[in-house]
Amino acid sequence: MGSRMPYRKNESAPSRRDEILRCAAEIFEAKGVGQTSIEDIAQAVGVKREAIYYYFKGRNEILAEIVLPQSTALLLSIQQILDAPMGFPEKLKTAILSHVQSLAPGYLELTLTMRELSNLSEDEKLEELRGMWKNYTDLWSELVRQGQESGSFKPGLSPKMVAFGLLGMLNWMSRWYQPGKGASLEEIAETYATLAMQGLVED
Repeated sequence: MGSRMPYRKNESAPSRRDEILRCAAEIFEAKGVGQTSIEDIAQAVGVKREAIYYYFKGRNEILAEIVLPQSTALLLSIQQILDAPMGFPEKLKTAILSHVQSLAPGYLELTLTMRELSNLSEDEKLEELRGMWKNYTDLWSELVRQGQESGSFKPGLSPKMVAFGLLGMLNWMSRWYQPGKGASLEEIAETYATLAMQGLVED
């Protein structure tokens, strides 16, 4: 009789750690991070709270692990757009499209980032995330500044204030956008890009 094949864990099945992150993201989005306890997450996963602490130090670390991948992707995207060989109006439009469309694969993650990050207590990982989002804002400001220097964008406007205004408009989507309801991400991106271009691009 042949020997049995060794047992292998199903690699396609989500790990317990991934399951914790998924459940936590859903609860954070529904209740808010500040109103969510480790016990809430443990009940959603179906484990004792001690099991959560086996994987994570606490709620802030869970949040950081949820939002870090999407935040990193956005930062890389705006840097690549700045470095790309295209005109500044096209860079602006591409940056807006990139930001809006990033909600498609990571709706919960980015919603949590935009809603919660500025309201949470001090924490090393969250400070890292805040630093990333500051860099992201600075790169938007740099895009505007370079566009003004090239003569593509209207002079006399503060690049920093323009960046804050654009990102405020884009990030407010986290308050009202619902996947599959109302306008599509493509329609929203085109609308926002048109508004920005009309306000910034020199005739």
